[in-house]
Amino acid sequence: MKLEQGYIQIYTGNGKGKTTAAIGQAVRAAGSGLNVYFVQFMKNYPYGEVELLPNLSAQITLKRYGTDDFVFKKEAPSEDLCSQMEIGLKEAEKAMLSSVYDLIILDEVLVSIYFKLFSIKRVLQFLKKKPKNVEIILTGRYCPKAILDQADLVTKMDEVKHYYQKGVRARRGIES
Repeated sequence: MKLEQGYIQIYTGNGKGKTTAAIGQAVRAAGSGLNVYFVQFMKNYPYGEVELLPNLSAQITLKRYGTDDFVFKKEAPSEDLCSQMEIGLKEAEKAMLSSVYDLIILDEVLVSIYFKLFSIKRVLQFLKKKPKNVEIILTGRYCPKAILDQADLVTKMDEVKHYYQKGVRARRGIES
């Protein structure tokens, strides 16, 4: 099965669930016979999906580039980290143009722009190369207006209430 028309989706906002929504879409797509290229930026922690997605379906390819250590250390990102991230985006671009993948997911690419790991211009260049029959999902907080303007579907996750505010830390299997 191939898509006749692919669109650009954005999952953004400060609420929980952006990556989870993208994972759900990846599973739905693979279950319908579509091939998925799922790339995570700034995520080196062993999240639960990293263990499951590659084994769930041969139709889901999961790649990971970069780390978010610099955020917690309150440092500027290193040149090496920026290079790793660019390699990841180039690989996603190759996958997008390969005619193999129907859905490309760029998880945390939007927050990567916020932290200056990618420029808005670079991500817009990526989106301009999108083939007609490929769907793209971009996730992350702080989506720039220029990228929102390119999207066909935008979902904003708003935090109304969260137990983090009561000191509850990320729990394995729920938040990680």
